[in-house]
Amino acid sequence: MISKSKENILKKIRQALINPVPVPFTHSEGNESAFQPQQQELEVEFAENFSKLQGRFSYCLDEIEMMQQLQALIAVRKWTKIYCREEVLLQKLKAQGFSFTDDLKNCDASITTCENLVARTGTIVMTSAQQSGRTVSVYAPVHICIAYTKQLVYDIKDAITYIKDKHAQLPSLITFASGPSRTADIEKTLVVGVHGPKEVFCFLLE
Repeated sequence: MISKSKENILKKIRQALINPVPVPFTHSEGNESAFQPQQQELEVEFAENFSKLQGRFSYCLDEIEMMQQLQALIAVRKWTKIYCREEVLLQKLKAQGFSFTDDLKNCDASITTCENLVARTGTIVMTSAQQSGRTVSVYAPVHICIAYTKQLVYDIKDAITYIKDKHAQLPSLITFASGPSRTADIEKTLVVGVHGPKEVFCFLLE
């Protein structure tokens, strides 16, 4: 048996459904995106947003310039243990005189490629389908990503579409890395590098 108070509530609900109240803010409803459309070149958009998130960005005209900048960075930081397990990239770097370690746990920095760069959020997109797998980009204290302008997309949904089209089966892990890892769980104080790399570099090539 339905109580009188419950019946009154149901009666009000039925009445409201019969005579719906107009939406007070009509412009707030609909399927329009809450984000602004692309305003500038993807390279510029990504560089600005990536840098705002404490990422270190470098633009290179070609692989030769990228190799020179990478060699200069390694020399300045005095890194001797570089980790990379992507075969094509590894062979290119070895041909330029780079030396590598097989010990990811104790390396100075890791080098990977990526699936995409998301310009709107300054995000590096990686998946478990890459030879680097799940751990290389997050385990090393410094992550260096090498990417090409053809991999730039504007929004995250574009990156997901690209991954779906590229792989016959959706990878089991998709990583969105927006700068160095950070957390404010401890007394709401922002700390960088707790759950991943303390520094993230992106070398973008034409």
